[in-house]
This record gives sequence, structure tokens and C-alpha cells, in this order.
Amino acid sequence: MAFDIDMIKQVYENLSARINAARKLSNRPLTLTEKVLYSHLAAAPSKPYERGRSYVDFNPDRVAMQDATAQMALLQFMQAGRPKVAVPSTVHCDHLIQAKDGAKADLNTALDKNKEVYDFLSSVSNKYGIGFWKPGAGIIGTDSHTVNAGGLGMIAIGVGGADACDVMAGLPWELKFPKLIGVKLTGKLSGWASAKDVILKVSGVLTVKGGTDKILEYFGDGADSLSCTGKGTICNMGAEIGATTSIFCYDQKMAEYLKGTDRTDVAAEADKVAEHLRGDKEVYENPEKYFDEVIEINLSELEPHINGPFTPDLAWPLSEFAAAVRKNGWPSELEVGLIGSCTNSSYEDITRAASVAKQAVDAGIKAKSEYTVTPGSEQVRYTVDRDGYLGIFEKMGGVVLANACGPCIGQWARHTTDPSKKNSILTSFNRNFAKRNDGNPNTHAFVASPEIVTALAIAGDLTFNPITDSLTNKKGEKIMLKEPQGIEMPLKGFAVKDAGYQKPAADGSKVKVIVSPESDRLQLLAPFKAWEGTDLTGLKLLIKAKGKCTTDHISMAGPWLKYRGHLDNISNNMLIGAINAFNEKTDSVQNQLTGAYDAVPKVQRAYKAANVGSIVVGDENYGEGSSREHAAMEPRHLGVRAILVKSFARIHETNLKKQGMLAITFADKADYDKVLEDDNIDILGLQSFAPGQQLTVMLHHPDSSTDVIKVNHTYNENQIEWFKAGGALNIIRAQLA
Repeated sequence: MAFDIDMIKQVYENLSARINAARKLSNRPLTLTEKVLYSHLAAAPSKPYERGRSYVDFNPDRVAMQDATAQMALLQFMQAGRPKVAVPSTVHCDHLIQAKDGAKADLNTALDKNKEVYDFLSSVSNKYGIGFWKPGAGIIGTDSHTVNAGGLGMIAIGVGGADACDVMAGLPWELKFPKLIGVKLTGKLSGWASAKDVILKVSGVLTVKGGTDKILEYFGDGADSLSCTGKGTICNMGAEIGATTSIFCYDQKMAEYLKGTDRTDVAAEADKVAEHLRGDKEVYENPEKYFDEVIEINLSELEPHINGPFTPDLAWPLSEFAAAVRKNGWPSELEVGLIGSCTNSSYEDITRAASVAKQAVDAGIKAKSEYTVTPGSEQVRYTVDRDGYLGIFEKMGGVVLANACGPCIGQWARHTTDPSKKNSILTSFNRNFAKRNDGNPNTHAFVASPEIVTALAIAGDLTFNPITDSLTNKKGEKIMLKEPQGIEMPLKGFAVKDAGYQKPAADGSKVKVIVSPESDRLQLLAPFKAWEGTDLTGLKLLIKAKGKCTTDHISMAGPWLKYRGHLDNISNNMLIGAINAFNEKTDSVQNQLTGAYDAVPKVQRAYKAANVGSIVVGDENYGEGSSREHAAMEPRHLGVRAILVKSFARIHETNLKKQGMLAITFADKADYDKVLEDDNIDILGLQSFAPGQQLTVMLHHPDSSTDVIKVNHTYNENQIEWFKAGGALNIIRAQLA
């Protein structure tokens, strides 16, 4: 949706009064994060909120949904009874285009294969006042990477479709008031180091759990020196450390970017209130007093990093990476290098990578690895093509893919003769969990900046260091790559013929949204049943997941994306990637009704048919990764009653609560080991379910012995009502009725 300058003016006009009220309430200087959050409170507080504990209602300014999530979000919104969305909202068709043969062919294939989904999204958007970005327009949406907008000084938070539905329906959005991590950046990037290396470094420091329930606020002279899109890259990958979001202060780089992207009037309004778009001076002079944690990075000393494999927080300085490859026995041959996606597809990213590629082309060297480029938007693609950069990649042997998520989310028809082969790939994406990109658990995926990816793809070797090592051309000449050179903004400005935006109808009352009852891709939703008012007894253990269990393990993407609008069909992928702690296998659990082992969804459907409840037990940071609400809806739909884990990732825990699921954690994490494969399980204390009050779990073992353990929860009073009603949407529907 085109920005609404009148709405922006109104927000900024109210900003000063709200921030002054917040400062008076707190009686101290404020961080930028606090200024933004306090200025969007749904109701005036009587006392400061306790970071990491207090749940707070906010009034967001905008909702943006990607096509895969939007299907379920809008199917839910259709039940709410509103004629139009309450806040400006958009749908972006970026998830359903599979990367295979190149941009044009892949887009045409997607338009054909996904026609009924695109038609549904277009018509439902048209009816309810939602801006619609057509397939191929570019990447953004209600996802864990909405946080990219922190590069423009926004508190932009990735959520599931249920949260988006709430906001579109006009209800406040609830969030646990986050703790704050201050990241002080000094110095200035140079050489091969890039903005991507800042977040790769931070990921290594904080790990995939270190940002949970926290917001990262970047500040300092080093922060101001970074390009606006560089800031966006850092914020984007903050999702990989579990951060609620990340944010930079408004500065000259942001103003330049706004002006360069036809938003001069927005920059003018921001300049008027610039003092309110940065944290108070006292905060940055003494950050330890105002942040819960402070990290300091000298950009002048920052080395390029490569993170992985299999987790985005295993951080290796480039100078140490080759030795790590050899020591760990990772495949050193680099089969594919992939740049772009929502994370690293800016004009600056493309020009820096192209400056490396051009050196190879000029020396007569083609990339030894397969090499792909994924532009982030049609505007960027059109502009870099106009300026000749895409042609450089093609001369090097690269392939330009559609403006979509593609291989980053598993939408990749990889060219391989052995889909289970042990191999290595290097991307400029965010995530590198096992099977994430191509479905192969033996693919060692590493993450780096686009320029490092390009250099190593040219060499075809993970142990190649472009700072110290040389390449050899056909003449036998040794070639040293010079450090990359980039351009932050196109000298001739951005250009585009068709950005791909469809404005909604002024009056959508006569627009029809048709979902075929025979469709295997779209299915109208039926409300979930309300809680029966009793404790949960006789639950069967569906699976005890061992180790990392991300939303990709719970509800895979890739080929399953086509079922994102059909809850029953996509439920056939529920937990098929999780490792069963009792047999170390995936998609193999014991059916306690028969004693036989079968696929997880099949066993759960058997329990549902027999009207038997079940429970899932998990490890640390259960549900990390994507905002995928299907990972919460599928267990709910198939009859799982509770998820009991050592700890939850933030978005997934919220998604479970929204769907009326019981999300609980071990009070003593060692109790995880007490859960046996064929236990019968009771959850007691629900009739007095209250905030801060533990519940009791009884494990009835096959030998007739019993373990009684205590479990915790983070439900507040409103969330307990969601549980009782069978889901937040049931309450919304009743209120609007």
C-alpha cells in the first residue's frame, strides 16, 4: 500500500505529547524503543511497565502479510464480521514462487499453479480494503522478517496470522513489554566487512535464544555511518536470535533513503520531530544505566563472518573459517552460492556483490559453484538491471531468480542428481536449519554477506579467503580479488515500470470471495471448540521431541506451502521433522492405542478419531524460527491439547495461546527426562487457572508408578479467556457480533 502521509502526520503530531507523558511517568531519560512503544499504547498506564514481565496492549499503525500466512489470516478475518480492515493492511505474494529455471519461467509457473490462491487473495483484499501486491512485486509481510523495517526507525514485529487478524479487526495487540539490549557501534566498516557481519557477530554473541523477549536498539557513531538498507539487514536477521525486533535511530542516512524512494514528504515530517525519533542523549552516554544488557562492537575492527552450519548463531570470523571447515570435516566444495532474499537484496548489496563478480568476469573466470541472485523487489530488480549489474552476474554464470523468497524458505527445485548427498551451500539469507533450503538434512548451509558468498562461489571452495588467497584464470595467472565497492543509492535514482500494486475497491460490499468446497488448497474455517471446563486427563504422549524443534520441524515449508490455506491438508505435515527422543527418528511415534509405530499425523488422527486427547513434549526454545501460525493451528485442529516444553520461542508461544492451546513449561527442566514413551498424562488445576499460578502434571507410567511435576505458564487474564473460549478469534467474533 502506498504510504499515507496524513496518517504519518497524525502519528508525529501526537508523538511529542505521548513521549513527554511517558518521560514524566518513568521519571528518567528514555530509550528510542521506549519512546516508540509508549507512544503506541492502547491505554495510558498508571505506572511504568516491568520489562520482560508486564503484558501491554498496543495499537499498531499497519499490517503487512505475505501470501502464505495471509491465506489463513484472511480466512480467520472473514469470520470476524467486519466490512473493512481497521488499519492500513497489505498482502505481498512472495512465498509461493518456486525457484527453478529463472525469474520469468518461475513466475509464469507460479501464476498457473497458484491461480486459485492468488485469485482468492486478490478478491478478499479487494473486498476488505487491503492493498494487494501481485506475485513478483517483491518480499515483505507479516513474518519474522517484518523486522527489516527497524532500519527505518520502526518498531516492526513479526507475528503469526492470528495476531494480524486481531489488529485488522480493530483490537489492540498484546505484547510482553520487552527487555532492552543496547548495541553500541563505534568506528566505520571498511574492506570486506559489511552490515551483514554486524548481525552475524551479534548472533554469535547472543545465540538463537539471547534475544528472546528483548528488543535490540543500535546506537552510536558507527550506527549512524551505516546505510539505511545496511541497518535493515541487521534488523532483519535479528529474528534469528529470537529478538522481538531491532531498531536504529532516525538519522541522515534514513532521510536520504526516504528521499531517494519518493518519500520526501515523509522525511520532511520526520525531520520536524527528529529529536523524538532518537533515544535521549543521556541514555547513549550511559547505556549501562538504561539497557538491560549492552554489547559494543568496533566496526573498524570487525572481520567478515561466516555462520553455520545448521544454526545461524555458530559464528566464524573469516580468518578462522577454513580451519573450522577442515577440523569438522564439512564438505569444502561449495556447490551453490545464493545471494539476495529479503535480507540482502538492496541496491548496495547487489552493487557490492557485482563489483566482486566483475573482477572475475574481467579475468575470464566463471563461478565454479552454481550461483543465484534473488532481487528483493521489482523496483530493485528493474533498477539494477537498468544499471547493468544483473548482466555481470549472468556473464559469471549466475541465474537471476524471481523477486520472491525462493530458496530462502525451501521454495527451491534444486538442480541435483542426489537429493540426499552430503554437501555445502553458502547463502546471504538468515536461516540455515537442516533441510531449510532444499529438504536435504545433509546440506551444510552457511550464512555470509553477498560479497563473501560471491567470492567463495567464484572459487567453488569454502576454504577460500578472498582477503589472503588468489584465484587462477585460464592463462594460469594468479588473481587477487580487490575489496568490494558498493553504491548505497542509484546515481540515476530508482525506476520501475510496474511495481505490482493493486489498490482495493473503495466499496467492497459487492465483491465476492469464492472458495470452492472441492479445493485442496483453500478451506473455510470452522471455529475451534471452547474448553470443556475440566482438567485434562488421560492424555496420550504424541511425541517427546529431542533437541532443536523449530517451526520448520513442526510445519515444514517447501512443497507444503501450497496447503497454507487448507488447514486439514497441511496438518499432514505436523511434527514430521521433529526427532522422537525414544527412537532418534523423525515422523515415527508409537500409537498407544495399537502399540504400532507410524507417522506423527497419522497417529494423532487416530487419537482424534477415538476422541482421545494428547500432549506434545519438547526441548529448549521450542518453535524458534518462522512466525508460522500453522505450527500452532495444526496441533489444535488435530486434537493435541497441550504443549509442554523446557522453553518456548516468543512468537510460537503467542500463536499457541491465540489458538486456544495450553502452552506450559517445566518448572524443573530436569522433569523432561521423567516423561516416558507410553505415559498417560493428566494436567490438573485448570479450574482455578490464573496468572502466575502453577499447574500440576501427573505422569502415569506403565508400571503403575506416578511422577507429579509442577509446570509454569505465562498466561495473563486475557489469554486465559482465549483458552477458555477455544481461541482468541472466538472472542473477537462474539465482541463484534
